[in-house]
Formats: sequence, C-alpha cells, structure tokens
Amino acid sequence: MNVSVLLRVAWQALRRNAARSFLTMLGIIIGVGAVITSMAIGSGAQAAVLAQIESLGANLVVVVPGAITSGGVSLGSGTRTSLKLDDVTAIGRLVPEVAAAAPSSQTSGQVVAGGLNWSTSIGGSTPAWQTVRSWSVAQGRFFTSGEVDQAAKVAVLGSTVAENLFPAGGAIGATVVIKNVPFLVVGVLTSKGQSGFGRDQDDLVEVPISTLQARLTGVTYVQNILISATTPDTVAGVIDATERLLRIRHHLTPLQPDDFSVRNISDVQQVRIATSQTQGLLLAGIAVVSLVVGGIGIMNIMLVSVTERTREIGLRMAVGAKGRDILLQFLVEALTLASVGGLIGIAMGLATAQGASTLAHWPVLISPFSMVLGFTSAALIGVVFGFYPAQRAAALDPIVALRYE
Repeated sequence: MNVSVLLRVAWQALRRNAARSFLTMLGIIIGVGAVITSMAIGSGAQAAVLAQIESLGANLVVVVPGAITSGGVSLGSGTRTSLKLDDVTAIGRLVPEVAAAAPSSQTSGQVVAGGLNWSTSIGGSTPAWQTVRSWSVAQGRFFTSGEVDQAAKVAVLGSTVAENLFPAGGAIGATVVIKNVPFLVVGVLTSKGQSGFGRDQDDLVEVPISTLQARLTGVTYVQNILISATTPDTVAGVIDATERLLRIRHHLTPLQPDDFSVRNISDVQQVRIATSQTQGLLLAGIAVVSLVVGGIGIMNIMLVSVTERTREIGLRMAVGAKGRDILLQFLVEALTLASVGGLIGIAMGLATAQGASTLAHWPVLISPFSMVLGFTSAALIGVVFGFYPAQRAAALDPIVALRYE
C-alpha cells in the first residue's frame, strides 16, 4: 500500500468521526500553541532586556549615594548627599579601565517654548554623558566642557520633547524656558524609544550639570555617577577600584560602612533575563504536559478505533494486506491527527502571542524555530503514542478479526 493510499484512507477514517478527531487533537493544539506562545514571550522578554542594556550604555556602572538613618530608621538608598563633582573627576582620572565617567542629577518641570509647554525630566551632566549612555545627537550638537565650566544656559532636547514643543521642526537655535530660566537649544538627541520598564527614554532635557545645580535646583551634590568600563571583562575591576577610591575620598575608616552604593546594571538586567527564562520554562512545562495529555488522547482514541474496526482490519488482511500495511495505516492516522493538530496549534500560538503583545503589552518575538519545534513535537507525539495501537492492530489474527462483532 503506497503512501497516497494510506493518507487517503487515514483522512477518510478521521472524517467519519470529525468531532471525535477534533476533540482528540485539542491536547496537541493546546500544547503546540503553548510552546509557540511561551517561546515568543520568553524570547521577546530577553530581547527587550538586552535592548534596554544597550540603550542604558555599554558596560554601565552606577554609583548612588548611601542611605541616611534617622532615629534608627533607614530613609532609603540615595538619601545621602555624599557624591560630589570632584568624585566624578577623580574616578575618570584615577580608576583604570574607565572609558568615561559622568555625573547625573535630575529634576522635573515645565519646559515652555512659544505657546506650547511640556512637563518632562531635566537632567544635568557633562559631555561624557554621551559616551556613557551611548547616545548620539540627531540634530545640532551636545554642550561642551567649556559650557559646563561657564554654567551656560544651553539645552539638548530628547526627541519626544522636541516633537511636542516644535511640531513643525526648527528646535535648534530656539529658546525654551525651564523654571523661568531661558535656555538656548543646541541639539536634539536621537530617539531610543521606551525602556524595559515602559518609560519613554526620549522624554528628557539635558543641560550642563553646573547650570542645573546653580540655576534650577540650588544643590551642590550629585545624585548619581555613571561610569562606562572599557570592556565587559573590566567591569568587576572598575567596581572594586571605584569603591576603594570613594572610601579614601570620603575619609571612611575600616569600621565605617560605605556612604554610597555601586551597582552593575548588567548584573541587574541578567537577573531579569533569568526571571524571564524561568517564566519561559514554566510555560514550556505546561506545554509539555499538554502535549503528553494530547498524546495519551491520541493513543486512547486509536485503541478505540482498532476495536471498532476489527472486522475492517480482518477484511483487509483477508484480501492480502500484510501486518506492516495495517501498522502503517494506523500510524499514518495517528500522525495525521497529530500533524493537523500541530498546524492548528501553530496558528493558535501565533494568534495568542500577538494577542498578548497587543492586549497585555508584553514583548514577543516569534521565531521560525518555535514553529518547527512545535510541529515536530506534535508529529513525534503522534508516532510515539500511535505506535502501540497500530502494533496491536497489525497483530490481530485475520480469522478472529472477521468473526468479531
């Protein structure tokens, strides 16, 4: 019996019990759909985290002030005012393997241009901020070290701010007012889009740190220090050297705790990757269970089918069909059930992944490998769980089968 005949016979047998065949395929459909959805969500989450790492800056290390304790109660990390601009200069000059070090302080407020205004984050830094954050300028230029030294009233706009204040363009050379202080717009940053936390990274204005401190906030300390190591392998050494340097500069004794905290952003993001992988494994486990349940359903239905078609099997053997032909016939039926279920499962998985992306705003990344894996798994389940019923059918005695009622 050739393959085309086997396929036609299998299809006719499944069509005779269409509702039962579909219910049998449900486990495979759900399992394959879960495989594709889980891999799409897991891959999307990892891609989003890696993109966030790249958008934050290469090999980024962040120094934040320590916590103040008042009345035995810690007020939280970042409440000290221990970081100064001189610390930034010292790190950039004395710590080996540092590509750049930049201060970072923020405030918020309304930015006014003509008859339009926009509430945004105003950051203060130095030209090294561009290197640390790996952020280029789309129009104009970034402010210079000389403008930082002079506390010049110049500003670089994020693309979101530029679009809202200057919808017709022409931001370069225009004046914006921040907290009643006029600033000359000298540049517009390239767009980076949303971060992994859903925040619009382009919704900001950068000004010289000296201008921010003298004219907008009135403070002399630095909220964060951003450091870029030369390579990923040097990050640990940069962290260690930075901690030792800051302890010396802050005159801390061996018994005193750090009044700052050094964080490796890549490590934080790797934790998020590990979390997304764990979630993906959980979903994959659910998919495997669904596939196994689907396989058991196929085996159960095929055993029922063997019992129902005992006389048919006897007749086929009586007219010359061999045990191998009967074995192949029932294997093809099981494989057809699993394959059709796999195809429907792929469609369901694609739809579910897109629906999750649209409704829940989850990042998804659908790969052809996940579809191939889902379909192959379904076909393999069909062969494995269909083999025993097929073998049982092939082992029937034709005389006994013909007498079966």
